[in-house]
Amino acid sequence: MFGISDYGAFAAAVTVFLLIPGPGNLALITSTGKGGWRGGIACCLGVMAADQVLMWLAVAGVAAVLAAYPAAFNAVQWVGAAYLAWLGYKLLTAKPGDTPAIDIQPRQYFRQGALITLMNPKAIVFYMAFFPMFVDPTKHQGVVTFGVMAATVAVITLIYSIIVVTLTKVLAERLRANPAVVKWLEKTAGVFLIGFGLKLAAN
Repeated sequence: MFGISDYGAFAAAVTVFLLIPGPGNLALITSTGKGGWRGGIACCLGVMAADQVLMWLAVAGVAAVLAAYPAAFNAVQWVGAAYLAWLGYKLLTAKPGDTPAIDIQPRQYFRQGALITLMNPKAIVFYMAFFPMFVDPTKHQGVVTFGVMAATVAVITLIYSIIVVTLTKVLAERLRANPAVVKWLEKTAGVFLIGFGLKLAAN
Protein backbone atom coordinates (compact mmCIF):
# COMPACT_ATOMS: atom_id res chain seq x y z
CA MET A 1 0.00 0.00 0.00
CA PHE A 2 1.69 3.20 -1.26
CA GLY A 3 5.06 1.52 -0.78
CA ILE A 4 4.41 0.71 2.91
CA SER A 5 5.37 -2.91 3.58
CA ASP A 6 2.87 -3.57 6.39
CA TYR A 7 0.38 -0.74 6.85
CA GLY A 8 -1.56 -2.48 9.62
CA ALA A 9 1.58 -3.05 11.68
CA PHE A 10 2.67 0.55 11.03
CA ALA A 11 -0.65 1.95 12.32
CA ALA A 12 -0.54 -0.39 15.33
CA ALA A 13 3.03 0.66 16.15
CA VAL A 14 2.11 4.36 16.00
CA THR A 15 -0.73 3.70 18.44
CA VAL A 16 1.59 1.89 20.84
CA PHE A 17 4.10 4.74 20.71
CA LEU A 18 1.41 7.25 21.58
CA LEU A 19 0.61 5.27 24.72
CA ILE A 20 4.16 5.67 26.04
CA PRO A 21 4.23 8.30 28.81
CA GLY A 22 6.30 11.31 27.81
CA PRO A 23 6.39 15.13 27.55
CA GLY A 24 3.68 15.21 24.87
CA ASN A 25 1.22 13.16 26.89
CA LEU A 26 1.98 15.14 30.03
CA ALA A 27 1.47 18.45 28.21
CA LEU A 28 -1.82 17.22 26.77
CA ILE A 29 -3.16 16.11 30.15
CA THR A 30 -1.95 19.27 31.91
CA SER A 31 -3.45 21.53 29.24
CA THR A 32 -6.78 19.74 29.53
CA GLY A 33 -6.71 20.07 33.32
CA LYS A 34 -6.12 23.83 33.06
CA GLY A 35 -7.99 24.77 29.89
CA GLY A 36 -10.62 22.07 29.53
CA TRP A 37 -11.54 20.63 26.14
CA ARG A 38 -10.32 23.67 24.16
CA GLY A 39 -6.99 23.76 26.00
CA GLY A 40 -6.39 20.05 25.40
CA ILE A 41 -7.25 20.18 21.70
CA ALA A 42 -5.15 23.33 21.17
CA CYS A 43 -2.17 21.58 22.77
CA CYS A 44 -2.85 18.52 20.59
CA LEU A 45 -2.73 20.63 17.42
CA GLY A 46 0.55 22.18 18.55
CA VAL A 47 2.08 18.76 19.17
CA MET A 48 0.83 17.53 15.77
CA ALA A 49 2.29 20.56 13.95
CA ALA A 50 5.69 20.10 15.58
CA ASP A 51 5.57 16.34 14.94
CA GLN A 52 5.12 16.99 11.22
CA VAL A 53 8.17 19.26 11.21
CA LEU A 54 10.29 16.62 12.94
CA MET A 55 8.93 13.81 10.77
CA TRP A 56 9.79 15.55 7.52
CA LEU A 57 13.27 16.38 8.78
CA ALA A 58 13.69 12.68 9.48
CA VAL A 59 12.20 11.77 6.09
CA ALA A 60 14.80 13.94 4.35
CA GLY A 61 17.50 11.86 5.99
CA VAL A 62 15.80 8.53 5.24
CA ALA A 63 15.17 9.50 1.61
CA ALA A 64 18.83 10.49 1.22
CA VAL A 65 19.98 7.10 2.49
CA LEU A 66 17.46 5.31 0.26
CA ALA A 67 18.56 7.19 -2.87
CA ALA A 68 22.33 7.30 -2.33
CA TYR A 69 23.00 4.04 -0.52
CA PRO A 70 20.39 1.38 -1.43
CA ALA A 71 22.62 -1.40 -0.10
CA ALA A 72 22.72 0.27 3.32
CA PHE A 73 18.95 0.42 3.65
CA ASN A 74 18.67 -3.05 5.20
CA ALA A 75 21.29 -2.07 7.76
CA VAL A 76 19.20 0.96 8.69
CA GLN A 77 16.19 -1.33 9.16
CA TRP A 78 18.23 -3.58 11.47
CA VAL A 79 19.34 -0.59 13.50
CA GLY A 80 15.71 0.53 13.78
CA ALA A 81 14.60 -2.90 14.97
CA ALA A 82 17.36 -2.93 17.59
CA TYR A 83 16.38 0.57 18.71
CA LEU A 84 12.76 -0.51 19.22
CA ALA A 85 13.80 -3.53 21.25
CA TRP A 86 16.15 -1.37 23.37
CA LEU A 87 13.40 1.19 23.98
CA GLY A 88 11.02 -1.59 25.03
CA TYR A 89 13.65 -2.98 27.41
CA LYS A 90 14.13 0.46 28.97
CA LEU A 91 10.39 0.74 29.57
CA LEU A 92 10.19 -2.72 31.12
CA THR A 93 13.10 -2.06 33.48
CA ALA A 94 12.25 1.57 34.36
CA LYS A 95 12.24 2.38 38.06
CA PRO A 96 9.34 4.23 39.68
CA GLY A 97 10.02 7.95 39.86
CA ASP A 98 8.50 11.36 39.62
CA THR A 99 7.67 12.65 36.16
CA PRO A 100 9.19 16.08 35.49
CA ALA A 101 6.53 18.75 35.71
CA ILE A 102 5.73 20.83 32.65
CA ASP A 103 4.62 24.37 33.33
CA ILE A 104 1.64 25.06 31.06
CA GLN A 105 0.46 28.67 30.94
CA PRO A 106 -3.21 29.50 30.19
CA ARG A 107 -4.13 30.64 26.64
CA GLN A 108 -0.79 29.44 25.22
CA TYR A 109 -1.64 25.77 24.77
CA PHE A 110 -0.89 25.47 21.03
CA ARG A 111 2.46 27.27 21.21
CA GLN A 112 3.62 25.39 24.30
CA GLY A 113 2.54 22.01 22.90
CA ALA A 114 4.59 22.72 19.77
CA LEU A 115 7.65 23.96 21.66
CA ILE A 116 7.66 21.00 24.05
CA THR A 117 7.69 18.66 21.04
CA LEU A 118 10.28 20.60 19.03
CA MET A 119 12.64 20.75 22.01
CA ASN A 120 12.85 16.95 22.03
CA PRO A 121 15.71 16.19 19.59
CA LYS A 122 15.34 12.46 20.24
CA ALA A 123 12.15 12.53 18.15
CA ILE A 124 14.13 12.99 14.93
CA VAL A 125 16.33 9.99 15.78
CA PHE A 126 13.18 8.03 16.63
CA TYR A 127 11.53 8.73 13.28
CA MET A 128 14.78 7.99 11.45
CA ALA A 129 14.75 4.54 13.04
CA PHE A 130 11.00 4.02 12.77
CA PHE A 131 10.05 4.96 9.20
CA PRO A 132 12.58 2.77 7.30
CA MET A 133 11.27 -0.42 8.90
CA PHE A 134 7.90 -0.04 7.17
CA VAL A 135 9.13 1.17 3.76
CA ASP A 136 9.28 -1.39 0.97
CA PRO A 137 12.56 -0.48 -0.79
CA THR A 138 11.34 -2.05 -4.07
CA LYS A 139 7.90 -0.39 -4.15
CA HIS A 140 8.30 2.89 -2.29
CA GLN A 141 6.99 6.00 -4.06
CA GLY A 142 9.19 8.62 -2.44
CA VAL A 143 7.26 11.61 -1.12
CA VAL A 144 3.92 9.81 -1.65
CA THR A 145 4.94 6.94 0.64
CA PHE A 146 6.25 9.21 3.38
CA GLY A 147 3.28 11.54 2.95
CA VAL A 148 0.83 8.69 3.58
CA MET A 149 2.86 7.67 6.63
CA ALA A 150 2.94 11.23 7.98
CA ALA A 151 -0.81 11.65 7.38
CA THR A 152 -1.48 8.35 9.16
CA VAL A 153 0.54 9.52 12.17
CA ALA A 154 -1.39 12.81 12.23
CA VAL A 155 -4.84 11.15 12.04
CA ILE A 156 -4.04 8.55 14.71
CA THR A 157 -2.55 11.27 16.93
CA LEU A 158 -5.69 13.40 16.59
CA ILE A 159 -8.00 10.48 17.43
CA TYR A 160 -5.79 9.46 20.35
CA SER A 161 -5.65 13.03 21.67
CA ILE A 162 -9.43 13.44 21.54
CA ILE A 163 -9.77 10.24 23.57
CA VAL A 164 -7.14 11.40 26.08
CA VAL A 165 -8.73 14.83 26.48
CA THR A 166 -12.14 13.27 27.06
CA LEU A 167 -10.84 10.70 29.54
CA THR A 168 -8.78 13.33 31.34
CA LYS A 169 -11.86 15.45 31.96
CA VAL A 170 -13.87 12.46 33.16
CA LEU A 171 -11.26 10.39 34.97
CA ALA A 172 -8.56 12.88 36.03
CA GLU A 173 -9.01 12.31 39.76
CA ARG A 174 -9.16 8.53 39.44
CA LEU A 175 -5.95 8.41 37.38
CA ARG A 176 -4.10 10.60 39.85
CA ALA A 177 -5.19 8.27 42.65
CA ASN A 178 -4.03 5.16 40.78
CA PRO A 179 -0.51 5.60 39.32
CA ALA A 180 -0.35 1.82 38.83
CA VAL A 181 -2.45 2.27 35.67
CA VAL A 182 0.25 4.47 34.12
CA LYS A 183 2.93 1.98 35.10
CA TRP A 184 0.92 -0.90 33.59
CA LEU A 185 0.58 1.00 30.29
CA GLU A 186 4.32 1.65 30.30
CA LYS A 187 5.20 -2.04 30.83
CA THR A 188 2.69 -3.16 28.18
CA ALA A 189 4.13 -0.71 25.67
CA GLY A 190 7.60 -2.10 26.43
CA VAL A 191 6.49 -5.64 25.61
CA PHE A 192 4.91 -4.51 22.33
CA LEU A 193 8.02 -2.54 21.32
CA ILE A 194 10.29 -5.54 21.87
CA GLY A 195 7.84 -7.68 19.88
CA PHE A 196 7.82 -5.21 16.97
CA GLY A 197 11.60 -5.08 16.99
CA LEU A 198 11.94 -8.89 16.88
CA LYS A 199 9.24 -9.25 14.20
CA LEU A 200 10.79 -6.64 11.91
CA ALA A 201 14.31 -8.00 12.42
CA ALA A 202 13.09 -11.46 11.35
CA ASN A 203 11.55 -10.18 8.08
